[in-house]
Amino acid sequence: MPLDPRAQRLLSMVAAASPGGRERPSPEERRQSLAKLMQFSRNDVGAVTSQDAHFSGPAGPLRYRLYTPVDDTIDADVPRPGFVYFHGGGLVAGSVDTHDRVAAALAAASKCRLISIDYRLAPEHKFPAAFEDAIAAVCFAVDHASPLGIDPDRIVVGGDSAGATLATAVCQHLSSTARFRIAAQCLICPVLDFSRTWPSRERFGTGHLIDTATWQADLADCLPDGTDLHDGRVSPLCRADLSGLPPTIIHTAEFDPMRDEGNAYAARLAGTGVTVAHVCHDGMVHNFHALGALLPQAKPALELIGRQILSLVHASAPG
Repeated sequence: MPLDPRAQRLLSMVAAASPGGRERPSPEERRQSLAKLMQFSRNDVGAVTSQDAHFSGPAGPLRYRLYTPVDDTIDADVPRPGFVYFHGGGLVAGSVDTHDRVAAALAAASKCRLISIDYRLAPEHKFPAAFEDAIAAVCFAVDHASPLGIDPDRIVVGGDSAGATLATAVCQHLSSTARFRIAAQCLICPVLDFSRTWPSRERFGTGHLIDTATWQADLADCLPDGTDLHDGRVSPLCRADLSGLPPTIIHTAEFDPMRDEGNAYAARLAGTGVTVAHVCHDGMVHNFHALGALLPQAKPALELIGRQILSLVHASAPG
């Protein structure tokens, strides 16, 4: 299918706003660029309430934002499924603020209490800081399930773009080490393999929202010298054994440089017997789900993700 015309207009707009001849964006440029782009997010899925708080991370307090869907049909005193969500931004940019409307839409669509995490960013905090924070966030959600109003046996771990990298690595780590079970993982436009060059990275590495210069800059900002790109915390697709992982929702986009690795992960998981719901969205680009003010395909994609989560974690919900 060809690139969607509205996605093409978005790419033209981004190209017109980008400085010419830029080889490698600085972390500050990366952050400003993502913040501007995320102004085109919207939550037209449903009403939520939110509140900010902190928990104790590996290196100090970490902020989180807890979203609760407004739903009069659900008893407010009944624990709901939880969704620990990690925002995108290459582990260099983004925050609970830039991704506020996306997180709110996911909470409303899934009817989960969603916890959006402000993990530490590079280059101020290099690898594995974000991964360590992500592990701590999931453990916090489980250990404090009662005050958070969530069911510790029905927790989804997910994210978009580099946030999906974290979610994938966390689920792999916890599947073999944790005292608890993750109910499902939800990966949106995931970035899963820096160990090789995938065809979609070559084909769409220029002019398709996220480009080669940007992800190479992110990687350089994140990783200490000598880091093995085959490390499963950097390239989760490289993990040899994928058995025992939770049911997985994966959404990729046809014109996303990261498409092939997301599709490959879905196929590998299915091949090991993991339940997988995989959708590759025709005509769409990386991060399309977060740009509902420009791309009408964002809302139905988020609603579909919500229904998929519902089918996995709400089947045994009380009431």
